[in-house]
Amino acid sequence: MRRALLILCAWAALGANLRLYLKDGTYHLVREYQVVEDRVRYYSAERSDWEEIPLSLVDLKRTEAEHAQRQETLRKEAEEMAAEEKFEREQRREADRVPPETGVYLVAGDQLRPLKQAESKVVTSKSRSVLKVLTPLPVVAGKATVELDGERSANLVGSDRPEFYIRLAADERFGIIRLGAKKGVRVVQKWTIIPITKELIEEQQDVEVFRQQVGEDLYKIWPVQPLEPGEYAVVEYTLAKGNVQVWDFAWRAQPGKD
Repeated sequence: MRRALLILCAWAALGANLRLYLKDGTYHLVREYQVVEDRVRYYSAERSDWEEIPLSLVDLKRTEAEHAQRQETLRKEAEEMAAEEKFEREQRREADRVPPETGVYLVAGDQLRPLKQAESKVVTSKSRSVLKVLTPLPVVAGKATVELDGERSANLVGSDRPEFYIRLAADERFGIIRLGAKKGVRVVQKWTIIPITKELIEEQQDVEVFRQQVGEDLYKIWPVQPLEPGEYAVVEYTLAKGNVQVWDFAWRAQPGKD
């Protein structure tokens, strides 16, 4: 509101001088004016004194129309600034709700529930190893999958359009993906490692999401469309670096609902 008041004051200072239009197309710069019978009395901004002019010489309609337009512009500017300041206050309040630690937080009504980061594993035909944040690219060409143990997540969400806050550890990609089904596990990504170049190609089932930045390295994300029942995860990763971090969750079909 303070910024809006400052804008109002600035506009008032700049807009204190009005144009009193004459019918010959010229105008006087005035501080104020008043119609007194057949004359217009005005305070001249140039001469800092009260003067008079016959009403018949004044284009009163044009003068009043411009003054009304200026007042409407001033009102809109003040409303826009007030709305912007309100939005900024709400964003600051929202950001203050989220703990400073990096990670993912599920919005559960008025509460935030931190999700535990899942332990993902890189699985090839010959090996199975825990995926660390700084895992280097595999040196053996071929196929691999990033998997989570178990077919069902213990983290259930109460809506088909769940909302999450994610505080990033670095400037990386992030989003929501659907996990693939496989006996005993859930598949996060499928990797293809190109021979010779060792280039890594990652495949995942991305969910279209809205992203709203609410602070430094802090974002709010939620699905554009309602989720189908199934297994999902919020992920953070660097493209083609094999360092995906996973926070799994599930949306289950509600009894009695389609």
